[in-house]
Amino acid sequence: MPFALERHVATAFSLTLWQTVRSRLEEWVLGSRSNRSLAARRGRPYDKGRGFVAQALWVAVSTLIFTQVWCPNRLRCALLRWFGADVGQNVLIRHRVRVQWPWKLSIGNDSWVGTDAELYNIDNISIGSDVCISQHVYVCTGSHDRRSPSFEFDNGPIVLEDGVWLCARSTVLRGVTIGANSVVGATSLVTRDVPPYSIVRPPPAIIGQS
Repeated sequence: MPFALERHVATAFSLTLWQTVRSRLEEWVLGSRSNRSLAARRGRPYDKGRGFVAQALWVAVSTLIFTQVWCPNRLRCALLRWFGADVGQNVLIRHRVRVQWPWKLSIGNDSWVGTDAELYNIDNISIGSDVCISQHVYVCTGSHDRRSPSFEFDNGPIVLEDGVWLCARSTVLRGVTIGANSVVGATSLVTRDVPPYSIVRPPPAIIGQS
C-alpha cells in the first residue's frame, strides 16, 4: 500500500475511534441525552382486549390462513367474525390484508378492503357501509405521547363513515373521524377529522428541469 494511502486510512481510523470514545465518555459523564426512557415503557403494554391464548391463535390463523391468496373471501369474513369482529354483509377483503386484533374491528355492509391494506387496530376501528379501502392503505390507531418521559401510549379510535374512499397508500392516524362520502387521495396523510363530502389531496409533485 502506498505511504500516502496508508496514512489516509490510519487517519480515518483514528478519527472514527476518537468519535466513538468521545460518545461513550459523554454518555458516561452526562448520562443519556434522550428526554424519554424506553426502558420505563417496556413491560407495560396497552389493553389488547383478549387474553394471550386468543392473541396467539389469531396471529397463527392470520399468518397461515387469513392473509393467504388462496383463502376465499367468505372464509376471511368468517374468521374475523369468529374472532369477535362485527362484519356486515357482502364485505370484500383481499389477500395480504393485516388486522391487528379482530375484536376491535367493525365493518358495515358492502365495504371493500384492498390488497396489502393494514388495519393497525390496537384501539377500535369502525368502518361504515360502502367504504372502499384501497391497496396499501395504512389505518393506524396507535401512537405515543412525545412529551411523556416514559413514552406513554396515546392511542385513539378511528371512524370511517359510510361511503368513504381511502385511495392507494393513504394513511389515517389515530383519533380521526372521516365524514361520510369523503375521498382521501392517494398517498395523503390524515391527522385530524375530515368533514363529510370532503376531498383530501396530497401535496402535488414539483416538476422542474434538471
